[in-house]
Amino acid sequence: MEATKKLKNFPIDNVIQLIRKKWVIHIIHDLFFGKTRFHEFKEDKPNLSNKVLSNCLKDMEKNGLIHKIVDKYDKKNIRYKLTEKGKSLNKILFEIAMVTVDSGNYSDNTKNELRDVFSDKLL
Repeated sequence: MEATKKLKNFPIDNVIQLIRKKWVIHIIHDLFFGKTRFHEFKEDKPNLSNKVLSNCLKDMEKNGLIHKIVDKYDKKNIRYKLTEKGKSLNKILFEIAMVTVDSGNYSDNTKNELRDVFSDKLL
């Protein structure tokens, strides 16, 4: 009980601050599912502008969620990967996905398939 008095914020507030921007969760999801490049993050997000994506990636790097990897031979060849801090969000994302799956209007078979996909990638 004494430890909670020392906290300035509720611990969940810190995580929410990291992932609260609109595209952050989508990019983290993409990284867990194998996307690593700028153009790949935009593939299924037509409303995501280059400027917004660029700013989002910079913020995520600043917050320690991702690491930018620049090819030393080709400076235009840039990839992104999750840091350990970013990877630690896997269980949170899995639980969010499961709430969505469980509350969605899916058949039991589809729910099981979705659980398998997300557990393979996020757990």
